[in-house]
Amino acid sequence: QSSGPEWVTHKNLMSSISPIVDCGVHYVDVMCQMTRARPVRVSGLGARLTDELPEGKINYGHLQVTFDDGSVGWYEAGWGPMMSEVAFFVKDVVGPKGCVSIVAEKASAEGQSANVNAHTQTQCLRVHHGDLDADGRLARTDEIIRLDDEPDHDGLCRREQEFFLRAIREDLDINDQLDAALDSMRIVAAADESYRTGRMVEL
Repeated sequence: QSSGPEWVTHKNLMSSISPIVDCGVHYVDVMCQMTRARPVRVSGLGARLTDELPEGKINYGHLQVTFDDGSVGWYEAGWGPMMSEVAFFVKDVVGPKGCVSIVAEKASAEGQSANVNAHTQTQCLRVHHGDLDADGRLARTDEIIRLDDEPDHDGLCRREQEFFLRAIREDLDINDQLDAALDSMRIVAAADESYRTGRMVEL
């Protein structure tokens, strides 16, 4: 939910790119790195919720991606004063053994959805174990992992640049990261194509 200077920034961004591409590529990159699987199908939806954008541009989108190992992922993003703040910070990963959720009370608080730093901080992870005991009830309580040394947005960018420089200087093998980055770009581009054509895109 953005207004004032943030809405001006978002409108400038959306003159060339949609939120589902600009933001989605980062979350989809994490999906690719976690699954280490190849994306095979993508579908996308989009909506133009304001006339303040150039013709043909949208400010809301949703994508679904299927990977070749059977994993699926989805991502939703929207910018503007009309957007809801009720569920802007839902970040879950679910698998056969349980799930992990980002629990960022400060970052997900009311009025934080347009705060860039709020979107780069985790604060803590809730790890839910799906193991059952002999009575068929959950065998373990959820585990909370606190992340107290997180950088802000600029600090995160600095860490990424430092790692990239080290990869160059030390000739590190970053093929997995590069493959995930390329796949994430293919996925969000396919989601945009799917929205515009009304068809699922096979990769």
